[in-house]
Amino acid sequence: MYLQTKKLKSSLKRDWQLYLLLLIPVALVLIFKYASYPGLRIAFMDYKPAKGFEGSEWVGFKIFQRVMHDRDFLRALRNSLIFNILDLAIGFPMPIILALILNEVRIAIFKKLSQTILYLPHFLSWVIVASVAYTLFKTETGLVNNLLIHKQIVMKGIPFLSEKWHWAVTYLLLGVWQGMGWGSIIYLAAMTSINGELYEAAMIDGCNRWQRMWHITLPGIRSTAVTLLIMNLGRIMGSSYERLYAMGNVNVKDFQYQLAIYTYEKGLAGGNFSRATAVGLIQAVVGLLLVVITDRVAKKLGEDGLI
Repeated sequence: MYLQTKKLKSSLKRDWQLYLLLLIPVALVLIFKYASYPGLRIAFMDYKPAKGFEGSEWVGFKIFQRVMHDRDFLRALRNSLIFNILDLAIGFPMPIILALILNEVRIAIFKKLSQTILYLPHFLSWVIVASVAYTLFKTETGLVNNLLIHKQIVMKGIPFLSEKWHWAVTYLLLGVWQGMGWGSIIYLAAMTSINGELYEAAMIDGCNRWQRMWHITLPGIRSTAVTLLIMNLGRIMGSSYERLYAMGNVNVKDFQYQLAIYTYEKGLAGGNFSRATAVGLIQAVVGLLLVVITDRVAKKLGEDGLI
């Protein structure tokens, strides 16, 4: 016990600047995550802001019953699940593929430039991304349609963002484009931990580049991929209001109407905070269950898991 206390004091004295910097994100998590937990009781109350917690009536699970019997909620839930599953199926492999490609680039300047360009979309808000997308993909005057018509690939403009099926494809691909560069950072970091002697031995045995990637690189980042997959499955019920609102319009409302839009329109915009909290709690509980179940499955398959 004495040795542990001595080591702790020595560590604090040596790295106090790092611990000081760590206090900022820890404080943010405590304030905006854990400190908000008492507010979850709103989901079980007919909450009136003017009356506060003490004056509002407890209604048990009535709010949840109303939500689950609401056709708009079921429509929003269906759309959220479909788009999030497609987003995961399309978007999850792309950072891995991109990281494999970048890992094989040997020209340092080109590699750094490519990484910078690919990371940049992550830092752009969906308002900016949607504005650029609407400019590029306009049916009549968009650059993409003008090029396709000029090259006689199509005879008339494609309604990328004004017809729901085309919008769905564009919506998903833009999400992949924005996130794949940032997601590849984690895989590139994992690749640096792979023993270089494995590649040297494989080259001596005559393995080509594709065989080295398949038999060394991919197994080397498998645990990282499983961890990220578990985390992504925990967000399968989520949706981004900013992304949906920025890219939405009247013509695509059937697909645009997801849980984030439902929570805002039926909850926050109408002052129905109990309904909004109930929907958020449902999303959180389902996400937690998916994380726990997936973690258990991963451990049974021999992976380290997350929990």
